[in-house]
Amino acid sequence: MDGDDSGRRSVGSSSPPDAGGSERSTDGAGERAPPNGPEDPDINDLLATLDALSDTVDEGHEREKVRQTISLVERMPGSAAFRTRITKYTSRDMAEAFVGSVLFALPLLVEGGVFEIAAWFTAVTPSGVPVFLLVHVGFVLVMTAGLLYFADFRQIEISHPILGVVPRRYAGILLVSLFTSVLMMLLWGRLHEGDPGALERLSRVAVVWAGGAFGASLGDILPGESQGEDINDLDLDFDLDD
Repeated sequence: MDGDDSGRRSVGSSSPPDAGGSERSTDGAGERAPPNGPEDPDINDLLATLDALSDTVDEGHEREKVRQTISLVERMPGSAAFRTRITKYTSRDMAEAFVGSVLFALPLLVEGGVFEIAAWFTAVTPSGVPVFLLVHVGFVLVMTAGLLYFADFRQIEISHPILGVVPRRYAGILLVSLFTSVLMMLLWGRLHEGDPGALERLSRVAVVWAGGAFGASLGDILPGESQGEDINDLDLDFDLDD
């Protein structure tokens, strides 16, 4: 009898297995090991993880599913602050940059000050180097980068940079505004007025480009993230048999 009682006590005192049939991971001290990742994760961490996931998937429909999940998270109640976050660069962003560039460059086309500044750039050329023109171009490059990435209008994330170095949005704004400046000066007959030299024509474009780049930056980022597919995900393959 005693043997039976002791057997029943040993069976009853044994700890039951986990319901899932698996053991919990523990560290060396016997306590449960923390999961991988930050200690206090928030929506930013979730969005960052989803962004990293979108860069690892290969199929277009898989990337679109990840994008839809990111959009769903950003539209969750209480996450209104994350509407300031911009990850995609679309053709609509280019159109917005073009409109902003036109709005800011247009007033400069009717100002004679553009000619005066251009003449100043060409007049100061020690050893044949247009110093002030080069400084002006550097100012445009730095100003555009500052508006995009340091002015805190929007939280802009850099993805798929050109040659792994140049951000697509930065290059797009500079090229769109430069194209707009040249186009408008040609269209309005301001580029060749007075039969200037090649350097002075270049200087005129550079002056208008400064305003155009400023407007293009604001026109791109102020409306927030544009709808549509990222230009990196566009399928540009054409079937010549169709």
